[in-house]
Amino acid sequence: MALGTREIRSHKDLVVWQKSIDMVSEIYRLTKSYPEDQKFGLVSQMQRASVSIPANIAEGYGRHATKEYSYFLRIALGSLAELDALITISRKLSYLPVEECSKLEAQLGTIGKMFYALHKRIH
Repeated sequence: MALGTREIRSHKDLVVWQKSIDMVSEIYRLTKSYPEDQKFGLVSQMQRASVSIPANIAEGYGRHATKEYSYFLRIALGSLAELDALITISRKLSYLPVEECSKLEAQLGTIGKMFYALHKRIH
C-alpha cells in the first residue's frame, strides 16, 4: 500500500501510528504522578484509551480490507475522543498541569487530523 510518496509496508510505517505510540508513552509517563487512589480508575482508563489508538490502527491495517480498516480507524478515533475527555477531567482535578494538558491536546489534534486524512485516502 502506498500513501502519498512513501511506501507503506506495515502499520509501523504510518506516521499516525508512530505518533499514537508516542502518545501512549507520554500518557504512561504523566500518569505515574497521579494519586494512588486513581491507579485503578482514571489512570487505568487513560492508559487503556491511549493503547487502544495504535492497537486499532494496527489491527485494522492487518485486516487487509478497506471496510474493516475503516471500522478499526473509527474505533481508534473514538478512543482518541475518550482520551481527550480524560485529559480534560485530569486538568479539572489538577492531576495534570495546564501546560502538559495543552501539549497532549495538541498531540491529539494532530493525530485526529491524520486519522481523517488516512480515512479519506483509503476510501
